[in-house]
Amino acid sequence: AMGREYVRISLGGIRDEAEIRGHRRTYVGAMPGRIMEGIKRSRVNNPVVVLDEIDKLTLDYQGDPASALLEVLDPEQNHSFVDHYLNVPYDLSKVFFICTANTTEGIPEPLLDRMEVISLSGYTPLEKYQIGRKYLLPKAMEETGLEKGQITITQGALKKIISDYTMEAGVRGLRKQLDKICRYAVVKLLEQQDVEAEADDAGNRADLPEEALSDEKGGKIQKKFTIKESDLKNILDKKVASHDLALKKAIPGVATGLAWTQAGGEILFVETVQTEGEGKIQLTGQLGDVMKESAELAYTLVKSHFAKEVGDFGKKDIHIHVPEGAVPKDGPSAGVTLFTALSSLVLKKPVKKKLAMTGEVSLRGEVLPIGGLPEKLMAAHRAGIKTVLIPEKNVEDLKDVPEEITAKLSVIPISTIQDVAKESLGIEI
Repeated sequence: AMGREYVRISLGGIRDEAEIRGHRRTYVGAMPGRIMEGIKRSRVNNPVVVLDEIDKLTLDYQGDPASALLEVLDPEQNHSFVDHYLNVPYDLSKVFFICTANTTEGIPEPLLDRMEVISLSGYTPLEKYQIGRKYLLPKAMEETGLEKGQITITQGALKKIISDYTMEAGVRGLRKQLDKICRYAVVKLLEQQDVEAEADDAGNRADLPEEALSDEKGGKIQKKFTIKESDLKNILDKKVASHDLALKKAIPGVATGLAWTQAGGEILFVETVQTEGEGKIQLTGQLGDVMKESAELAYTLVKSHFAKEVGDFGKKDIHIHVPEGAVPKDGPSAGVTLFTALSSLVLKKPVKKKLAMTGEVSLRGEVLPIGGLPEKLMAAHRAGIKTVLIPEKNVEDLKDVPEEITAKLSVIPISTIQDVAKESLGIEI
C-alpha cells in the first residue's frame, strides 16, 4: 500500500540486548543486530519494519532488549542509532516501524510511551463467516489438493463451527477446523477411488453388488462432499466452546452481566440468596479483590436505598455466587449487575427478561464507564439478549461496535443507579 519494502522481525522470546544493538566485533561469531540486518535485507533506507510480538520480550542478566528499543522507536533519537557491530551512526528516522502485541500489559511504560497505540477489536461472527467462506476455505482446499466444487460447507455448518468449535478473537482456530474438514474430505475421496479401482479390476462395475458401490454407512459413493451441521460431531469431535444463553425464566435475585475476555466477550450471571443470619455477606465464584469490593459496595447501596422495604438487614445473610466457579473473575464492571441482583433479591422482584448490563458504580450511586464494550455487546447478541444497559459515558464507544450488532440490540444509556432500577426492575428509588 505504501510502495515500500517489507521487513518482519520476530521479537518473541528475545532476552539479549545484542539481538537489537548487535555484538561488538571483538567477540567470536559477532554479527549485527536484527534491526540493521533487516535494513540490509531490504536494500533501502526507508522500509516498513514490523516488530512482531513486542510484548513477548524477556529480561535477564544479558541485558534488557526493551530498553535497547527505546532509541530505535524514539523519532528524536533514532536518527543516530549505533549498532555495536557497525560502530557508526545510522539514520532510522525514515524507517516506518509497526509493532504488534496481544496486550500492552507486558510492554514497559517508557517503551509504550513512544508508540501510538491502535486497538483492534475481535472479528464479529459475521466477519468470521465471510473470511472463512471467501478466503480460509478456498486456501484450505488448495493446500489439500481439493478442486473447486468437491466440498461444500453449508451456511449453518460454518456458523456452527464459528460458534461452537472455536473460541477466539481472530480466525486462527477457524482455519484449523476448516483444514481438518478438508483433510477428512480428501481421505474419503481417496477411499472412494480405491473402491472404483477395485470395481475396474473386476472388469465391469455394473456387475458389482450394490454394497460394493456404497460407503461404510450404506450411502451411494459421491465425488462431492456437502458438510452439514449434523456431520460436524463426527468430523470435529466434541465442541470446544460452550456459551451461556439468556435465561428463559426471570428469577428474583439473578441478574445478567457482561464480561470481557481475551477471546471476546461473555455473559455472566450474578446469583444471590438471602438466609437467616447475622448480616454477613459471602462471595463465591473465584472473585478477585476488585470484584469483591464491588459486591460490598453494591450491598451498601442496596441497604441505604431499601432499608424501609426490607427491614433489618442485620438478621439476614447474603450469599453472592458468580458461575462458573472454576473461572477466575475480576474487575469493577459488574457493579451495576451486582446492585441489580441484590435489589431484585430483597424486593423479591425479578429482573426483566433478556436484559443484560455492564458498568461500575460509585458510593454516590453514579454509573462509571467501562472498557471492552464492543466485545460485550457481541456476547449479548450471541446469547439472545435484547436489551443492554451501558454507562452513559460509553455511548461514544458505540461507533466501534459493528452495525449488525447494534441494529439487533436495544442499547440504553444509564448514569445513576436510579436509572438502573427503573430500566431493570421497573421501580423508582
